[in-house]
Amino acid sequence: MLVAILLFIVGLVLLIIGGDKFVDGATGIAKKFHVPDLLIGATVVSIGTTLPEVMVSATGALEGHPQIAYGNAIGSIICNTALICAITIAAKPSTVNKKTMKLPVIFFFTAALLYCIFAYGDAFFTRLEGIILLSIFVVYIILQIKSAKENKTEEEIEEEQNTPLWKDILFLVLGAIAIAFGADFLVDNGTIIAKGLGVPESVIALTFVALGTSLPELVTAITSLRKGHGLLSLGNIIGANLFNLVLVSGVSIALSPFAVPVEKVLFGMNASFILDIPVMLSVMALLVLPPLIKGRLYRWQGITLLIIYACYCGIQFFL
Repeated sequence: MLVAILLFIVGLVLLIIGGDKFVDGATGIAKKFHVPDLLIGATVVSIGTTLPEVMVSATGALEGHPQIAYGNAIGSIICNTALICAITIAAKPSTVNKKTMKLPVIFFFTAALLYCIFAYGDAFFTRLEGIILLSIFVVYIILQIKSAKENKTEEEIEEEQNTPLWKDILFLVLGAIAIAFGADFLVDNGTIIAKGLGVPESVIALTFVALGTSLPELVTAITSLRKGHGLLSLGNIIGANLFNLVLVSGVSIALSPFAVPVEKVLFGMNASFILDIPVMLSVMALLVLPPLIKGRLYRWQGITLLIIYACYCGIQFFL
């Protein structure tokens, strides 16, 4: 137990330091390339903070545990949106560039529509469907890079060529590595500690695994908010949610196709079909619709999302 506690603390420290350096590197690159915070958050930062989900889900699929691959992706989206992003919005609402936000939002709901068709269709994810999801990820990254290049002026391109980027890139890489290992230590040893304290395994799965793999997003969000880069946090959450559908799920399904797990039944149906997926879509809609319409985030959004998350966790616990 003592070793687990020590490794848990190490994981937490790695997450905090990794998140700090990752944000430094990402914002440094964004500043040099004159890329909006929302854009860099929706691409580079999102990939880095989604690494724990990729590793956990891929491992689960390969080891014959589809419930991990399936539940981790959906659970992380709900946690990212209704807990992590909700905290930053409730703490510091801000204005949003609607134009920059449109692309990741369109891609998310397009991917979500396909994901629902795959899941509700025959309740089985095929390798082809996994490849389709991964293809969406590739197209999204290409379009984001193209958009960033088109928005540069000649002066910005000259600055890019003359400014060394090795330090920012080093922070970015080392930060991502620290985040990945930190999350792994935190989840594994947090589970050991919880079992030692007699916490039920269902509660462990709901809290330590789902929240544990989302901790990089939480650390990045808090760090971004503290350093005055709130839009980096929003872009990171939207991008991370998209990547949970197309990258995390895509990799897991392509490696080892699986049926939609039926762990709980609600009203005679797979609980995931009438609870998890609808909640995932609802919280994302609540997050993105107001800023897309009004161009800003509101404190009531954050508070509402936090209430939804608390209710969702309560329902999961009592099912």
